[in-house]
Amino acid sequence: MGIINVSGIRLHAYHGCLPEEARLGTEYRVDISVNTDFSASEKSDQLSDTVDYCDIYAIVKTEMEIRSKLIEHVCRRILDKLVHQFAGARIEVKVTKFRPPIQGDVESVSVVLHN
Repeated sequence: MGIINVSGIRLHAYHGCLPEEARLGTEYRVDISVNTDFSASEKSDQLSDTVDYCDIYAIVKTEMEIRSKLIEHVCRRILDKLVHQFAGARIEVKVTKFRPPIQGDVESVSVVLHN
C-alpha cells in the first residue's frame, strides 16, 4: 500500500452563492490523496499499473469548471469521479477557496471529503 498526493492544483472557478462569485470567480486550490496498492507498478515500472496523476488533474479541472454554489458540492463531485476512476482506492479531496466573501480577515476556507 502507498499514497500518491497531487497537491496544489490551482484553478480559477466560479463557485459560490453570491452573484459576484458567479461573475468574477476566485482562486481555488485542490489537493488529492490516493491510498492504494502500488505493488504492481513497483515491479513493472509501467504507468498503466498505477494511478496516473494526469487523470487526477483532468478530473479535477473538469469538475471545477462546473459551477456549484457550495464547495462541498464540487468536492463531492470530484471525489465521486475519482472513486469511480480508481476503484478500491482510499481517496481524500480537499477544496480550498481563497478570499471567501466574509466580513473579516479570512485567507481561505476548505472542505475535506474522503471515501
